[in-house]
Amino acid sequence: MNDVCIHTGKAAPDAAADRGWLLGHFKDPGDPRHSADVEIKWGVHPKGDARAQWTAGEERTALLVLISGRFRMEFPDRDVVLAEQGDYVVWGRGVDHSWYAEEESVVLTVRWPSVPGYRVDEPAAPAVRQG
Repeated sequence: MNDVCIHTGKAAPDAAADRGWLLGHFKDPGDPRHSADVEIKWGVHPKGDARAQWTAGEERTALLVLISGRFRMEFPDRDVVLAEQGDYVVWGRGVDHSWYAEEESVVLTVRWPSVPGYRVDEPAAPAVRQG
């Protein structure tokens, strides 16, 4: 059996390395978690956590499944509240969106295809004044 094509791990600590993303184009090409076809994210969100900015001009389709908590997906024409384990929402290309954790939440997101260039960077920490 070829162990090079097998990877095991734990979602929460493994996801921390890539801001929640476990699988996608951003993993090294030799890693079995590298994919240009799909991205998978294990999202752990404290109560009150919100997306830094809306996603606009989306070129991917996405599925978000609630594992635990209460999580609101925001779309231009409506909000969708995921309140029970297994609740999910799917949205297609071109659908702008944002999100808000109404309670501490864990969600699993699957997006396809895996397209470079969609990362929202964390806000820069304020500069420390010296003097």
